[in-house]
Amino acid sequence: MRNTLIFSGTSCPALTGKICENLGMAPAEAELSQFSNVCYFGPVLAASASASGETSVRILTSVREKDVFVVQSGSPKINDTIMELLIMISACKGGSANKITAVLPYFPYSRQSKKKSHRGAITARMLANLLHVAGVKHVITVDLHASQMQGFFKCPVDNLHAEPLIARWIRRNVPNWKDAVVVSKNAGGTKRVTSLADALKLNFGIVTTDRRRAGTNMTASMIMNQLDGFEEPPSVNGNGNRHSWAMSDDQDSTRSQDGNGAAPTRHIVADSQGSPRSSHGPPLRTNGLTRSPFTRALHTPSQTSPIDELGEDEEEAQDYNDERAQVVTHGRLVQGHIVPDDYPSGSQSEAGGEGSQSYQATEAEDTMAMSHASSFFAPEPHALGGSGDAEPSSDEEDEKLQDPKLEHMITLVGDVKNRFVLIVDDMIDKPSSWIAAAETVVKRGHAKKVYCMATHGVFGGDCLEQLQACECIDQIIVTNSFPISERKARDASKLVILDLSFLLSEAIRRNHYGESISPLFQHIVD
Repeated sequence: MRNTLIFSGTSCPALTGKICENLGMAPAEAELSQFSNVCYFGPVLAASASASGETSVRILTSVREKDVFVVQSGSPKINDTIMELLIMISACKGGSANKITAVLPYFPYSRQSKKKSHRGAITARMLANLLHVAGVKHVITVDLHASQMQGFFKCPVDNLHAEPLIARWIRRNVPNWKDAVVVSKNAGGTKRVTSLADALKLNFGIVTTDRRRAGTNMTASMIMNQLDGFEEPPSVNGNGNRHSWAMSDDQDSTRSQDGNGAAPTRHIVADSQGSPRSSHGPPLRTNGLTRSPFTRALHTPSQTSPIDELGEDEEEAQDYNDERAQVVTHGRLVQGHIVPDDYPSGSQSEAGGEGSQSYQATEAEDTMAMSHASSFFAPEPHALGGSGDAEPSSDEEDEKLQDPKLEHMITLVGDVKNRFVLIVDDMIDKPSSWIAAAETVVKRGHAKKVYCMATHGVFGGDCLEQLQACECIDQIIVTNSFPISERKARDASKLVILDLSFLLSEAIRRNHYGESISPLFQHIVD
């Protein structure tokens, strides 16, 4: 391409070399170095030999009236990488470049795209402003952590997607991929998961975690079970008494009658976790919410069902319809790992002795359970307004999972039995949430094989080593948007790295010639 120069930062020289090779050109020459920090303490002049010195950039070729592309991604030395990028852009601007485009396969500080506290900073917006001040006229990136970040920039942004590349790998390498299930490991990634599932025409599921402190006996998951029509017999304490109380139903105008002509009494019972349950009759209504129409209530032979009183034709109409029953599986998490249902915890020990499943329910605790149920649907206002942050970051999620004082109830929604599971997110940084989701679909959902897929393989700390050691994870698929050391890649036999160079080189070519980049978002079937 004429009048085009591509410069490489120190974070991804290999990726830049592949991009230039695809375009039939060589990387432009530039000298990148660091000065040692010099500190003056009174009469003593000391030179610091630290690696984080002052960044120096010298452009070794003419950029006057040229179309310049600077390729720089995030790296373990993220702050040095950012300063190097800004100085390179400023140097090209000072050299009278016609247009400067920053190519950022992984956009740094993308997880800090919103204020989380009163004195918090929106760091991603600050970095966008720094790029504008340095002289950037266009930005090319891949899979921003939050798509609304494009509004932070004062220049056009091309947010490319690695989804077509990942979907192509799935079609080629996952056996019986048409029967696979795409799973989101948290509520914040459902949009990304449904997009891939729609592209491949696959079913999808979701894994969510609900926190509960050791010593309490109420969880939101149990309340959701009761609301979805899962009915259980009332619990019985050591004296043989049932823990229940009557609750009138003003919303139902008619009730089924038993053999004596008396209307059956609806009871709310406290289960082993202290959560309210409905023992008989229609599902409990809380805050005007009823059971989902896509979920069928489960009836035992000892329970009275309204279907028993219907005629043969009406009963057949009730049994055969187009509704699909949801498959909901629950599990317990202790320090990020699935444990058996009878695993001793602080809440069980305080309730009825160590290992005991019985719970001495009282009227005051039952009232607290109902209060907890209502507060679950009407959360307390957040300090910054609204109902708080509904999508916690991966760092916050992993820190909570590792807290030994907290026990989590993990819920899998979707049928993954004897199927291949594709757990998808935008990046892999910490391992806890990935391992918890993989253990859930394998140990609770009885999945056949698990693939962990993400665009950016950040792999902070010993993340890659822990994922490699997890028996429930079969393969880890990422792209080369974030530099991964050769030693880590060599030691991780489960790791598969997909090449983004063709996607980025085509985006650069189309950007230079003023062509549309819409074809880069399309899925091409082999």
